[in-house]
Amino acid sequence: MVREAFTILLGAQPDIEVIATAENGTQAVEQAGELTPDVIVMDIRMPDMDGIEATRRITSHAGTPTKILILTTFNLDEYVYEALRAGASGFLLKSASGVQLAEAVRVLAQGEALLAPEITKRLIAEFSRVSPASKRPTGVRIDALTDRETEVLRHVAQGLSNAEIARKLVVAEETVKTHFGRILRKLQLRDRTQATIFAYETGLITPGSTAR
Repeated sequence: MVREAFTILLGAQPDIEVIATAENGTQAVEQAGELTPDVIVMDIRMPDMDGIEATRRITSHAGTPTKILILTTFNLDEYVYEALRAGASGFLLKSASGVQLAEAVRVLAQGEALLAPEITKRLIAEFSRVSPASKRPTGVRIDALTDRETEVLRHVAQGLSNAEIARKLVVAEETVKTHFGRILRKLQLRDRTQATIFAYETGLITPGSTAR
């Protein structure tokens, strides 16, 4: 019933086409490989193979353009961090409206990442638990960034949009996009969500930091 409701809701959007549905993670992985959709709306709890493992398998293929939008509830928050590590690009609460769901699909299709505000709070709390504040960036991957790219990455991890970063740095928004594109290429990351995880895990930014 939920799948049918989502199919009707998203299929009614003039700019969204639903090309398949799946009953479990195994079917999702198979159809993703055959159809290469732009976005997959994934549940975490499914029979046969859960959404986290399905996400991991789908995003493990080098160069796949498919983005994963995870639908979750408060009692599944313990899986959010793991799903992000598996390659999910966005999260939305199941209590979200149909308008919010459709917009989330559009956001991911455009190459951006999306986290519901309520989930972001819990995600940062998880970063606090697993990433000690004393940890600092190390290794070649961070050294590959210029000072300006490092600054842009910090702002991205703090949740600022390209427009907000542009205003802070007094540059054009297109310049920010260029910097961020280089960041993704240099660090071999897929999107803003992975960039945020990288910034926290390396200690480039710590929970509680504020944008400057």
